[in-house]
Amino acid sequence: MRRAAHARGTASTNQVYRVEGPGVPTPSTLTLRPGSGTRRAVNRVIAWLPDRIDRRVRVAAWLSFLAQTIIIATGGAVRLTGSGLGCPTWPMCTADSLVTTPEMGIHGVIEFGNRLMTGVVGIVALLVLLSIWRLRRERRDLWRLALVVLLGIVAQAVVGGVTVWTGLNPFIVGFHYVASLALVCVTASYLVRLDATPGARELAAPRWFAILTHATTAVLAISIAFGVLTTASGPHSGDADAGRTGFNAELLEHVHAWPGYALFALTVVLAIAAWRLRLQVARWSIVLLAVELVQIGVGLYQARNGLPPLAVGIHMVLAALTAATMTVVVMKLTRPVATDASSDAAAIAASAR
Repeated sequence: MRRAAHARGTASTNQVYRVEGPGVPTPSTLTLRPGSGTRRAVNRVIAWLPDRIDRRVRVAAWLSFLAQTIIIATGGAVRLTGSGLGCPTWPMCTADSLVTTPEMGIHGVIEFGNRLMTGVVGIVALLVLLSIWRLRRERRDLWRLALVVLLGIVAQAVVGGVTVWTGLNPFIVGFHYVASLALVCVTASYLVRLDATPGARELAAPRWFAILTHATTAVLAISIAFGVLTTASGPHSGDADAGRTGFNAELLEHVHAWPGYALFALTVVLAIAAWRLRLQVARWSIVLLAVELVQIGVGLYQARNGLPPLAVGIHMVLAALTAATMTVVVMKLTRPVATDASSDAAAIAASAR
């Protein structure tokens, strides 16, 4: 009898508990012993995590977008101040120190500061992922975008290390920038998707307008590519001993300008058409036009004044913001597929008018 009671007591002690919160699917359960401090702590954390798109989710999303934009600015500062090799090794700053040393001077401070910013960006991306943990089944679109950002940051850290190992190879430096710009676009798309209805979508604009929008996006990509190549061939190499592409930087400046002007012309057409057709993308097409105007102005200023570092840095950040705005415009081309109920409601409303 005692043995049986002891066996029952042991079985009760070793009972498997599931840690669940409202809206947490079964696959997320954890095996913990009853009464343990770990179980209570995990329960509290899971209970605190959002189970809907609330203010915490939005704040985390905006912080991620801002962090991705800021790291482009800090990365540009590294390059434009000649601090690309301020920490000559990676992942250490020097052979004997993880952090910058007084001997590295201001260049070491700037480069190490940019490396610290990578950590900040990663932490924010992790917060975004946690903020939708309980929504990851019903909002797979957000979950995938958040994963892309987090994994992209890890990959970018490695690319940054390769950049240092290769002595600031201009092509790798250019790729490093383009990858950062792409992450800005992903965080922008995440912000758009926060308010989007999950599920199938359909065009919310005429097909010709959608085709023209995608063509405009392609022209923007060409403009950015030539801009990166122009910078890689110009005076701002990130270090006095870093190599250049060998291309004619002055010629590339003009080549870079051509798709820039074409982009502006196409955006004017998009904005006018969107407003005349009263499309949902109309407001963002105007924002895109405004950002491009500022970008063209900064581009002309820097070209005519010997490429001052501050102007070049602003130009780099504006390129990322232009790409992010273009991303929003493209995403606004679609809307949720109308259900039968919504179609009937629309028909009733139309007949009432």
